[in-house]
Amino acid sequence: MSDERNKFLISRRGVTVLFALMLLTPAGSALAAPMTLRGTVRYRERIALPRGAILEVRLLDVSLADAPARTIAETRVPARRNPMRYTLRFDSAAIEPRRTYALQARITDGERLLFINTTRHTVFTGGRNETDIRVEHVARDEARPASSAALVGRWLAEDIRGGGVIDRLQSVLELAADGKVSGSGGCNRMSGSATIAGSRIAFSPIASTRMACAPAAMNQESKFFAALTAARSWRVDQRQDKLFLLDAGGQTLMRLARM
Repeated sequence: MSDERNKFLISRRGVTVLFALMLLTPAGSALAAPMTLRGTVRYRERIALPRGAILEVRLLDVSLADAPARTIAETRVPARRNPMRYTLRFDSAAIEPRRTYALQARITDGERLLFINTTRHTVFTGGRNETDIRVEHVARDEARPASSAALVGRWLAEDIRGGGVIDRLQSVLELAADGKVSGSGGCNRMSGSATIAGSRIAFSPIASTRMACAPAAMNQESKFFAALTAARSWRVDQRQDKLFLLDAGGQTLMRLARM
């Protein structure tokens, strides 16, 4: 009889311990599992890539427009054939419901940006993941790498996040050779600085005066400042004298014309 009772107590104790461990284990970790995204990157131009060109594909959390995108996974492979295949591996626990994720693809040669995607490739939206990415050639003087000298000057915003701008309201960005930033959002004067490394750019927090203007002007100014904060790369179309500021996902945030 004692043996039967001991077996019962041991069994009951084991169940109690197992239940306690279940309570201590985070719910998300039980669901975590390896995930993989595969796809291709292609460009339409019939040009040969430099021997040292690199394809970089990143999975980004782009949920916040006014904050840096968070990299979930990244791969870098030699850029050779067109199209090029890539594989991204990550943990499912890194993907949170109600957040926005997108893929960014870039082809670089050292510090020089050759190709980048200009449309957003969202994933995990419930539909088909857009993993086949087309990148666009970056028009630039082919004889030299990207130089911050191309950014120096005064630039007038022509479009902000695809919503255009108000006629006769000037949102102006002025960049100095030492990285100092000045200009106007359309109502208030602004100041700050920019860190530029190759095709990458990051603006410090923008300081501005505190004047109040019409609601429409304040709305454009707010979008202008937010676009500067979200900018992560740039390109200049020298033929048209246009500056494009891009977000972490490679989408155009703002188009500006040289003044």
